[in-house]
Amino acid sequence: MNPTYDNHQGVPVQVRGLRKSLGGQEVLRGLDFEVRSGEIFVLMGPSGSGKTVLLKHVIGLETPDAGEILIGGENITTSGVLGKHRLAMVFQSGALLSSLTVGENVGLYLTEHRLKPRAEIARIVSEKLELVGLEGTEDKLPSELSGGMKKRVAIARALVTEPQLILYDEPTSELDPLSAIVVGGEIVKMRDRIGATSLVVTHDRDLAFGVADRLAVIHEGRILAIGTPDEVRRVPDKLVQQFLNADFKFKHPSKIP
Repeated sequence: MNPTYDNHQGVPVQVRGLRKSLGGQEVLRGLDFEVRSGEIFVLMGPSGSGKTVLLKHVIGLETPDAGEILIGGENITTSGVLGKHRLAMVFQSGALLSSLTVGENVGLYLTEHRLKPRAEIARIVSEKLELVGLEGTEDKLPSELSGGMKKRVAIARALVTEPQLILYDEPTSELDPLSAIVVGGEIVKMRDRIGATSLVVTHDRDLAFGVADRLAVIHEGRILAIGTPDEVRRVPDKLVQQFLNADFKFKHPSKIP
C-alpha cells in the first residue's frame, strides 16, 4: 500500500501580538511569529512558559485578550474560520481510549461522525497505521503498547482527517531516549509524506533541534529568539543560552556544593 498525498496541502499560521492572562497572571505577552506552509516549526521553552496555552488558542479552546491568530490568512478569532481548515492535535498523553482497540481509536472520528462506510474506515485505519510503522496492530489494546507506540497511534489518529495543520503538545514527554528519537522521526516523515504544516511545542532540546525547520525559544510568555536551529544557537541572549546549555543531569544532594 503506497498512498499518495498532495504535498502542498499545509496552511500557514500567523500569530500577531497575542496576549492572554489567566488567574490575574499574564501568560502570553505579545507573541509574534509565523509558521510557513508545510514547515516544522518548534516552539521550545521550559515548563510554564506559555507553550500549551498558545496551542489552546490555535485550536480555539482559548480566546486571546489581545492580538490575533491567522490560519490560511484568515483570522480565526473573529471569522469563525477554524472549521474551514483541517487541524489535528497529538496530545501530550496520547489520549487513547483504553477500552478501544488501536484500530477503533484511530478510526474513532470517522466512526462517531459516520463519515465513511465501515469497510472504508478499516482501509483508512490500516493505511494510517502503516504510515507510522504500526501495520497489523489494529486489534491490540493500548495497554499492550509501549509509550512510543502509543504516541505513534495518536499520530495515526490525527492523520485520519487528512490535516493541513498538525499540532504536537510535548510529543516526547515520558518517553525513553530511543522512543523519543522514533517519534521525532515520525514527525519529520509525516511532513515529508503529507505536506502538512507542523507546530510542535516542547521542552525537549534534542527533539527541537532534530526536527525543526525553524524554531522559537519562549520564556515567560515572550519570544526570545526565532530562526533556523543554527541561527538560534548563535543568539547571544543570556536566557536563551542558559536554556540551550543547561545541564539537567541529576546530582545526589550530598554532591551539590
